[in-house]
Amino acid sequence: MSDLLLSSDLRGVATLTLDRPERHNAFDDALVASLTAALRQLAENEGVRLLVVRGAGRSFSAGGDIEWLRRMGGASFEENVGDAQALGRMMRLLDSFPKPTIAFVHGAAYGGGVGLVACCDIAIATERASFCLSEARLGIIPAAVGPFVIRAIGARQARRLMMTAEVFSAAAAREIGLVHEAPPEHAAEEALSRIVEALLRCAPGAQKHAKAFISHCASRAIDDELMQEAARILATLRCSAEGREGLSAFLEKRAPRWIGGGSDADVSQAADR
Repeated sequence: MSDLLLSSDLRGVATLTLDRPERHNAFDDALVASLTAALRQLAENEGVRLLVVRGAGRSFSAGGDIEWLRRMGGASFEENVGDAQALGRMMRLLDSFPKPTIAFVHGAAYGGGVGLVACCDIAIATERASFCLSEARLGIIPAAVGPFVIRAIGARQARRLMMTAEVFSAAAAREIGLVHEAPPEHAAEEALSRIVEALLRCAPGAQKHAKAFISHCASRAIDDELMQEAARILATLRCSAEGREGLSAFLEKRAPRWIGGGSDADVSQAADR
């Protein structure tokens, strides 16, 4: 994984750094494969509490590498389908990663780089960061990352940004919901540390179940069936070891002692009852 740096600390904070600074961390098939393998490895590592995704050098990610795009331009339809599916699978792995994810953006985030941001749970962009869904300039669309971007910013904003391929600022990205914070350059690392600490204070199992619950609810009508499922899920978590530890710690005015990778509760069975 010469194009990707993976590190972790004693707290369980893993960092994936796109490491093609000379190419502004642009995607090619090798980087997509490296990211796919790393995400699978980290998802299964019980020692990992959360994941930070960032880029080396001056940019977060400039999207598709021009040499990769040139090569795929001469490939067959079937080869292009397989290539696009590989990119989509990697994005889905990040989107469904079972632990909290943070995109830390500086410099340019173009094309697939915007997709990475949209797939993360939380996104911080320095105030000088810039964004662009640039594919229309090349006669294509950001189809592999489009579903994640549209979900993050809504169809109305996506129509403009995908059709104009215009560059927009970190402030604009925050306004449309692509990023959560856009601090000044000198305060960006502090903002990242603050969010990391907030995540580490919370129960890992509850975070995992929250992500699954949000995905489950996002496309559902709020009806009696959904509310019954929600009640059963909450009851299951309250009765879990993690839920009992959280309540005990609160009542005893002490820090909770979270154990391992998360809750022992089987929420999927609770929802099906």
